[in-house]
Amino acid sequence: MRAGERAYATLLDEIQTGALAPGTVLGEVEQSTRLGVSRTPLREALRRLASDGLVAQASPRVTVVAGIDADDIRALFELRRALETQAARSATARGDGRLFTALAGEFAAVDTADADAYYSLIARFDARIDDAVANPYLSAALRSVRTHLVRVRRMARDNPLRLSASAGEHELIARAIGAGDPELAAHATHVHLHNALTTILEALTEDPS
Repeated sequence: MRAGERAYATLLDEIQTGALAPGTVLGEVEQSTRLGVSRTPLREALRRLASDGLVAQASPRVTVVAGIDADDIRALFELRRALETQAARSATARGDGRLFTALAGEFAAVDTADADAYYSLIARFDARIDDAVANPYLSAALRSVRTHLVRVRRMARDNPLRLSASAGEHELIARAIGAGDPELAAHATHVHLHNALTTILEALTEDPS
């Protein structure tokens, strides 16, 4: 992996997991030393993160991790709702229903107490959706949304009831796609996103930090 790619991947993971909190200053000298890269690949990584909307310029010489508040989350979910409901319809029309029926079975059996295993299953579901929609523009837009979604999902990781409900919601979406019912798939997606947004905003209110 090139130095710029390595620096980008490390910083992306640290921002998404919260290891680098919103507002953290990303000084070039400090980060170059910490990541073991020169300043040129670090600047490349920071430009990519800025394009992703994950870092911002606090001043001409100061780059910080971008914040995320309730308004940002609502805007993200507004876009997510439009993209994912369309993706559910397209996946129903173009995808292999047997694959989604199998995924529905996995969601029914998954142990949501193991959050990492659960989100790994979500990632496989998302990949199946991307393959099924067969639309590179839609898939690219969804990947951009998911880059930010990893950050806000952390707010629900400690809510076992929500993770259990989410598994059931994904099971219904997958079963609807597998059964070839695009409107049920889109509706189930809409309900899932409504519940996810409500939970995240409630968590943000309880812990404004």
